[in-house]
Amino acid sequence: MAVEPIILVSGLRKTFRARGRSIEAVKGVDFAIQQGEIFGFLGPNGAGKTTTLRMLTTLLPIDAGRATVAGFDVAREPRKVRSRAGYVSQLGGADELATGRENLVLQARLYGETKAEAARRAEEVMDVLDIAGIADRRVKTYSGGQRRRLDVALGIVHQPEVLFLDEPSTGLDPQNRAHLWGYVQSLRETGTTIFLTTHYLEEADALCERVMIMDHGLIVAAGSPKELKRQVSGDSVVLALHDHDTGGAKALSLLGSLPFVREASRHGDQLHLYVEDGTKVLPELIRLLDAEGVAIGAISLSEPTLDDVFLAKTGRSLRDAEPLPETAREGEEVAA
Repeated sequence: MAVEPIILVSGLRKTFRARGRSIEAVKGVDFAIQQGEIFGFLGPNGAGKTTTLRMLTTLLPIDAGRATVAGFDVAREPRKVRSRAGYVSQLGGADELATGRENLVLQARLYGETKAEAARRAEEVMDVLDIAGIADRRVKTYSGGQRRRLDVALGIVHQPEVLFLDEPSTGLDPQNRAHLWGYVQSLRETGTTIFLTTHYLEEADALCERVMIMDHGLIVAAGSPKELKRQVSGDSVVLALHDHDTGGAKALSLLGSLPFVREASRHGDQLHLYVEDGTKVLPELIRLLDAEGVAIGAISLSEPTLDDVFLAKTGRSLRDAEPLPETAREGEEVAA
């Protein structure tokens, strides 16, 4: 008997009105997430990730399509969805004048826990997220990493089946980001399904069993990180040229015709190549460019990344992709 996905989305759409025009932030997306997955939702700012997440968490009405979370229809049964989901927004939601413990106990009580059970759950999540030592300090005194761990604790104190994390490690230093990744993985081990939006490619690669890449409101790729990277043939070579105005076209024409270059494209002052056996052919690439008088500023060689997948699907880099135009205040999700 087939297991029903814990999140099921079909034909989801959202349009905002801003400055006298309509902006379609989400353009009919479909996907399914299974129980216990860490699912990554990637895309540049403005792709529609946060808008999609806010519809799934009942914070925005759905214009068209259907979504279910934990078996309940998001549009028709929002209270049941909220009772089974946790949400950690980009900005967090803790009361800065209250202590961490007070925030957690209040959150648990709002979800119907008794006073004693709320206190017990607060202690439990504080231990899991390593904030017990600061629990009785006011939140306004917390560091960025401590506050982010409290945000996650607030999202899980009521033991949700699904946890939605919107850019959870934005603003954290590498050490705190790595710690947060460990906490997210430990939550998955308890059976919690994690829906993670991020623009950190290494975060998705490290944490997620499956990822979905969104651009301009559409899904452009989906699968495991390994599956998606296998779609990009060969090794990735990036050449930064000194004189890209005159040398770029010459280099692209020269290298793109080589038999061992599978794909070649030019982006600003850089050439992106996908080649067979990069370590073997790199000296030949350098020799050919030198013979043509094309000066190279820098070279990088790597296996394909999720950014290479995005580049192959859209013709631009995920790291450098331009966001959609921002909307008026009520439609700010389009630019998130």
